Amino acid sequence: MNNDRKKAIIYLIITAVLWSIGGLFIKLVDWNPMAIAGARSGIAAAVMLIYLKEPVIRPLSTLKKLGAFAYASLLILFVTANKLTTSANAILLQFTAPIWVALFSRWFLKEKIRKSDWAAIIAVMLGMLLFFVGDLQSGNLIGNFVGVLSGIAMAAFIILLKLQADDSPMDITLVGNIITFVICFPFFFLSVPSINSISGLLILGVFQLGIPYILYTSSIKHVSTVEAVLIPFIEPLLNPVWVFLVTSEAPNGYGFLGGTIVVISLISRGLYQQRKKIIL
Repeated sequence: MNNDRKKAIIYLIITAVLWSIGGLFIKLVDWNPMAIAGARSGIAAAVMLIYLKEPVIRPLSTLKKLGAFAYASLLILFVTANKLTTSANAILLQFTAPIWVALFSRWFLKEKIRKSDWAAIIAVMLGMLLFFVGDLQSGNLIGNFVGVLSGIAMAAFIILLKLQADDSPMDITLVGNIITFVICFPFFFLSVPSINSISGLLILGVFQLGIPYILYTSSIKHVSTVEAVLIPFIEPLLNPVWVFLVTSEAPNGYGFLGGTIVVISLISRGLYQQRKKIIL
């Protein structure tokens, strides 16, 4: 294993672990979810600008603008879902994005949906159904629905990146964070966060969103597809663990079963597709 690849794998693991603390700190910050999303993105944008030193933001094409708005939607919806349902539900419903990508790719990327995709789609839909069945009486239904929308927004972001594969996503995500900050800024004035909440926002902006994305973009090109598929799944596995250890929040039995089905289905799909590529 060469040094670049070894370093990239370590960076990806650190990235996934840092991403996974999002659910916990969103829960701990006592503020409006729109304000949390805006403050987190504003801080993350500042971190990216410091890293880039002299950023060159070229005029954005229509696709890039759509990508930036899709990314902003993803950020806002994910934070909102975390406040309205369990952190486990929010992150696992967001991670259904590959299934939405497979469905939408037929129309936007003209890609054929393979049998392995259909098998994963059916399994993930079953897992999603279990989330909603388990939360019929818990008041989390709206949060689950927002979680599904965050997965769709993530899928839109991925597809828009695929449509401009030759460009770096850094400028799109930087602009997306700025858009999120601008949209959510008016919500800052609804209430004043406590010192503890401000500390939590700084952790979210710097360590959960800003630094991890820098590590991700600098390492993803040095790893294999299998590693790129598997390592980010550390996030949805650890996210509910941190929340449970600190707040004792846990998904119900249906949610746990549904989440297990979603994770196994998506990992199996990624491994199967990579194996088919190697054979072909």
